[in-house]
Formats: sequence, C-alpha cells, structure tokens
Amino acid sequence: MTSTGSPTAGATLRLLDKADKEIVKLDRAIVGAVYKFQHEFRKNPEAAGFDLKPLKGHERLWSARVNREYRALLLRLGGNDWLLVSVKHRGHVHRNLDRLAYGINQITGAIEYVDLQVVEDDVLRRAAPAAAPAREPAPEPQGQAPLFAQYSAQQLADLGVAEPLIPIALKLTTDDELLGLAEYAPRHTGEVLLRLRDGIPYEQVEEEVTASAAIAPEERCEGPLAEDWQAAADRSQAVVITDDESLRSIIEEGDFGRWKVFLHPTQEKLVHRTFSGPARVGGGPGTGKTIVALHRVKHLVDRLPPGHNKPVLLTTFNKNLAADLRSRLLSLGGPQTLARVDILHVDQLATRVVSESDPGNTKRRIDDAQALREWRQLLVEAGDNRWDAEFLSDEWNQVILGQAVASRADYFRARRAGRGRNVSRADRAAIWQLAERFTQRLEVKGIETHRQVAERAAQLEIARKNKIEERRRQQEERGGPGNIHAESGTGAWLRYRYRHIVVDEAQDLGAAHWKMLRAMAPQEPDDIFLVGDTHQRIYDNQVTLGSLGVNIRGRSARLTLSYRTTREILGSAIGILEGTDYDDLDGSTEDLAGYRSVLHGGRPSLRRADSWDEELDLVVDQVQAWHDVPREAVAICVPTNDMADDVVSRLNRRGIMALKITGDGPRGGEGVHVGTMYRFKGLEYRRMIIAGVSDGLVPRSTVDAWERTDRLRHRRELQRARSLLFVAATRARDALTISWHSEPSRFLHPLGVDRVRR
Repeated sequence: MTSTGSPTAGATLRLLDKADKEIVKLDRAIVGAVYKFQHEFRKNPEAAGFDLKPLKGHERLWSARVNREYRALLLRLGGNDWLLVSVKHRGHVHRNLDRLAYGINQITGAIEYVDLQVVEDDVLRRAAPAAAPAREPAPEPQGQAPLFAQYSAQQLADLGVAEPLIPIALKLTTDDELLGLAEYAPRHTGEVLLRLRDGIPYEQVEEEVTASAAIAPEERCEGPLAEDWQAAADRSQAVVITDDESLRSIIEEGDFGRWKVFLHPTQEKLVHRTFSGPARVGGGPGTGKTIVALHRVKHLVDRLPPGHNKPVLLTTFNKNLAADLRSRLLSLGGPQTLARVDILHVDQLATRVVSESDPGNTKRRIDDAQALREWRQLLVEAGDNRWDAEFLSDEWNQVILGQAVASRADYFRARRAGRGRNVSRADRAAIWQLAERFTQRLEVKGIETHRQVAERAAQLEIARKNKIEERRRQQEERGGPGNIHAESGTGAWLRYRYRHIVVDEAQDLGAAHWKMLRAMAPQEPDDIFLVGDTHQRIYDNQVTLGSLGVNIRGRSARLTLSYRTTREILGSAIGILEGTDYDDLDGSTEDLAGYRSVLHGGRPSLRRADSWDEELDLVVDQVQAWHDVPREAVAICVPTNDMADDVVSRLNRRGIMALKITGDGPRGGEGVHVGTMYRFKGLEYRRMIIAGVSDGLVPRSTVDAWERTDRLRHRRELQRARSLLFVAATRARDALTISWHSEPSRFLHPLGVDRVRR
C-alpha cells in the first residue's frame, strides 16, 4: 500500500454514497455539528480541535472529532484528498476497529466501506423471532437453505459483491436478512444480490448489472493501478464537497439534491446504448427513470456536431415537471448542454406549432376540467338528458379528436375500441350533432381545449413530415443524396424539428401528442427515448404506442430498484394497487414484480378521525411531532382544493407556516407544502401526510355511478384513482402518515385499516 504521509492545510473533501443517508438520520444537533465539521475541515484538516489521526490497525482510515461524542471516519486518498465514509459515536468506533472494512472493488474499481458489526447486528436482529429479546442470540434456522447456496464465493466476487460481505451473504436464509445486508452494503452489492434472489439468471445479472459497472480487465491487476485510490474515488458513488451550499443541500435534504442527477452504473448501459428505433424505460417510482432520461439527453447532445441549433427535445406532460427538468439538466450538463436542448411541456410545444401556422389566433386555452363544465352547460341549455357530460367529453376527446374525425360520415366509420359503451347509428348521429354544437360553442366564446390544439399540431406536423419525405423521395429518384428537408410553399426550407426526442412521464401523454412527436423527428436510430410508469398514470390518456407509429417492441427495459423510499412505505404503496392490471403502453400488461427498495424505515402510520375537523387536528399534531426536520421537507396531500385550503388555514392558525402548491409550484418561501394529489407528481419529500383518504373522496363518490352504465369506464376511473393515491404515497422517503375521517377509502383495506382505532 502506498504511503499516506502527513496532512497539510487545505483539503478536498468527498462524501461517499450512503454516508449522507447515515448522517441525516442522526439527531438534528449532530447533523449541524457535521455540517460545521466539514466546513472547517476543508479549510484546515490540521486544526487541533479535529484530533485527526489514523485509526489503530488502519493505515488509510482516519478519525476526526465532530463533537465530544461523535467521530468522522475518513479515508485518506492521497495528498489533501479525503473521503468521508461514516459518522459514528466514538464508543462504537473504538469497540469495532477490527470490524471496519474498506478497499477497492476489483470488479467495479470503486471504493467500498462496510461496518461489518452493523451489518451482522442487523442481519442477526432480523433472523431472531419477534418475541425474543434483542440481547439473546438468534437460534439457528431450522431447515432453511441459504438463499445463495447455488453460488460460490468466487462467483459472487466475480459479480462485484463486496468481498467482506460474501461470507455473510452466503449464510443468509431469509429475505428479511437479505434486506438487512443490502441496506448497509455498497449499492452495487445490494443490486446484484437482490437480482439473484429475484431469480434472474447469473449470466443475465453479469450482463445487465456487473458489465455496466466493471472496469477494464487491465485495471484489475496488482500493483500501482490497483492502489490508485484517487482514481478509485472518481469511479465511486461520491460527491466532492466544494462549497457550503452543496454541503447544506446534501445534509439537510439527505440525498435528494444529489441523486436528482446521479446516474447509477447499472443505468449507464441504457443511457449509452444505441437503439434502432424508439425505446422505452419503465420502472416504479424512485427507480431513476427521470435521471436516466436526463443523462440520455446529455449523451445525445455530447454526440452532436458543433452548432447553435437545438436538435434535441426534452418534453413531459406537466408544466412544473418541465421547469424541474430544466434546472436538473443545467445542474448535470451545464449551460453548454442546455443550449442544444428544447425543454417544453408537451402542450406548450403543441401551442408553438399551431401559433406558427396561425399567428393571429387569440383563442384562450382551457383544460379538460373547464371543457367538461362547458359540456354540462351545453346539455342543460339543450335539455338533453340522454347522455352525461363525462361520456360526451371522452367521446369527443378519444374518438372524434383522437382519430381526427372531420365529418359525420367519418364518425359513423370511426372505431370505438375500448370505449366500453355501445352506441347505435342513431346514437352516433345524435352525438355528432352535439359535438358540432360544442365546437361552435367554443368558437363563439373564443376558447379552445388543449386537446384541440394538440390534434391540430399533430396534423400540421404530419403534413410537414409528408412534404419532407416526398422531397426526399424525389431527390433519391433523381440520384441525389436524399437530404431530409424540403422547400415549403413560401420558398423556405423545411426540416424535421428535431433529431432526438426524450419524453419523461410518457404514460400521461395522449394520442395527439404522440402523433405530433412521431412526426417531429425522422425514423432513425435513437429517434425517440421515453421513460414512464403506467402505475402512475393520473390522466385519462390511454394509448397503444405501436398504433401511433412509435414502435417500442423489443426495445424496452425496466428498472426495479427504488432509490427514493423505504421498503415499508413501498410495500404499503403497492398494496394500494392490489387487484388492478396495468398496461405497458404497447398493448400488453405490466406489473411491479421485482420492484423493491434496500432502504429501511418505520411502517406508515394509519390514523382515523370522526370528522374532517378532528382530522385536521391530527394533521397538525403530526407536523408538530416532526419538529426535527425542516418544514419544507414535509408535505400534506389531500383530495380537493378546498381541503388544501383548510389544511393551510389550520396550520397557520397554529403557528406553522404552510404553502399551497398551485399549477406554478409552491408559492412563497419556507413552510410545509400542501396541495391536491395531482400537484405532487414528480415531487419528493422526506416526510409526507396523505389526509382525507375517506370513502367518497378517494375515489370520489360519483365514480361508482359508472358501474351501472359503463363498466369499462368505471374500471378505468378506479384505476386512475388508485394510481393517484399510489403516486402520493411514493413521494415520501422516510415517513408516511395516512389519515381519514368516517369510513376509510376502499383502497386502504389491504393496509389493515380495519384494525385502526382513534
């Protein structure tokens, strides 16, 4: 091992993966001391108050004083380069000096640190019967074969499992023990073991997990390369602490700020792969789909020839998410990447296309909820009670607009697959007449729906594409190069708007959006890359991508490891989806098999009240109990806007600052974030309350009316309501409380609400 020498003034400080998660669980006063320690350590590690010294028996592992009781454990990488791997009580450090293991993984080339005593204690605790006192040793398991009995120690080492943990891994007999090990193991080790346990073949794990994280074989040799700790740190899941602001975000937010742009090695293969056509990455909440999308954008930009145009589009359904994507891409790739990317939410993109074609258009845009109100008013004025507004609105959106139906005759021929309610020819004639009156109504009022705009944009882009392709065919027939551009009627040259399109939250886009996007880029390798999860579909946009020209079959991948929330919260969230089937955006079904987390925490809290007023008091009590985290790290989610106003009012009256989340995000500065379930899409919080999860509110009571008249619609509305609650529950990282008044929602029964008392 190379000499480490003596430290000198001034230091580079890095924070190893999982050290931040350990720190954020400490008492708030200790967290503050850690912040101060790192601030001062960067300036001068030789300051006498740190008592910096190598630990006995460890040449490279050093100890530094954080306060009277706690010590920072740091690896000396060389020179003034330090890696903070843990913060422990001084008694633990001294008792377990021989149980602190660290080294460079010979497969991944990354630095790994493991406190073997903590791992063994946790695995032992999980192996013990629930009734046994913690101090008693766990009995030997009877008749349980080890989980990894079919693998040798060498096979696990070849997959990159941390060598100090291999003997423990080979003795595991239960999934609970495995999760105990994975919680404290290096991330790569946890993912390898969890995938093997899920029954994925050894060779597939080697290809999908290990190969993407492995270093070149020549770097695994003995000698200087194998002992280059600074190079190993660069390959490790660590962040360099360069300023107090980044340090504060890491410590106060836990890993939120950093992991919003961090790419795990096992995801890197998807980012850098060349796809022959459109490709999709799926996975449950917190699995890093958006992170993959952001890195994919940067990868595509890095391959572009020099220029000043924006040939890459990054889009999503929600305006708030588009703004978040912009800031995260800036953090990841800097201004030079941002300068080559168009970042727009998909309705903003459609509006741009339509405005270019009709710059004099002054119509006001309305959303689906406002359009539904217009349908209701039309039926009242027409005195027509044969149809309800929801049915007509869906028929207009999904069939008439969705298939670009332009005439009564076309509507008679239009397919209505999946609509659930049969209509006769006479019915179609009546519906078409109402649809024409509705269109005229909007025209007179000077308004149009976002779906109308999206469909017009799709038709305009399809026409543009057809001109370009016709020009290319003519060029090829004349023996030319077949450049992908064409002359427009005005003499200007038409080109495809984009070379590459990346879509986040793909499950929420409608048919018109996909038709527009498909026409915006040539059908070439790496043309469209989309990420999404249909379990999180909260809008009524169900599509089959293949029928819209976006053929992803054979080019789909799924992420299964959640980096955001604990397995206890995850288990409850999955319970909410019990008994419901979900599609994969391409005509087949999809489930969350193998979706899991290695993070561990408390079980979600379930609380009931007799009235909404009493439930508001429960909400206030819970927020006050969470006094150890910043207010803005706490969120409260409710079913309706009026209930959100009630929560904000009650909290403010009790001296707790609260901010309501609107369509433009939280308004104001610090405070607890409060909003409806729709507002929390894409957001993350350390602690979360979902209130008002009562029968008749989740799902709303009107949904059951569909069971008698349109069972397919009823099933879809129930699925959407489940997805909305699922999304809300998976916004929480460390703690989740769910409350209701009167009777609980039917979706909560798998969580055991029948056993809950006030």
